[in-house]
Amino acid sequence: MRMIFVNLPVKKIEATKAFFAALGFSFNPDFSDDKTACMIIEENIYAMLLEEDRFREFINNDISDATKAQEVLVALSAGSRAEVDDILAKALAAGAKPWKPIMDLGFMYGCSFQDIDGHVWEVMHMDQPAQ
Repeated sequence: MRMIFVNLPVKKIEATKAFFAALGFSFNPDFSDDKTACMIIEENIYAMLLEEDRFREFINNDISDATKAQEVLVALSAGSRAEVDDILAKALAAGAKPWKPIMDLGFMYGCSFQDIDGHVWEVMHMDQPAQ
């Protein structure tokens, strides 16, 4: 079974953990330490949140300033439109910044925000046609 680990640099690990905990995410302590948090998104899908000095150990070039340029868009599915709205409200209350307006295409509904480190997260609900 494959797993995915999205690695993102962060300024302060404790502040970042508090932000994502406010959105309802939990962390795997087996892959976390004082500079790294393994955020559980779903079974076999994780975001490795690493303080910048720790992140530098894994790269050969500079860290992007996510507040000035996008290096990645992280998109998550949601079970309903209400869940999209709920996650956005929690993110904004926890210190996120709005990124783009709500997208409503009828069959697809979504939001986006920048987390406290500037990374863009999209949350989308798609109405799947009946099978």
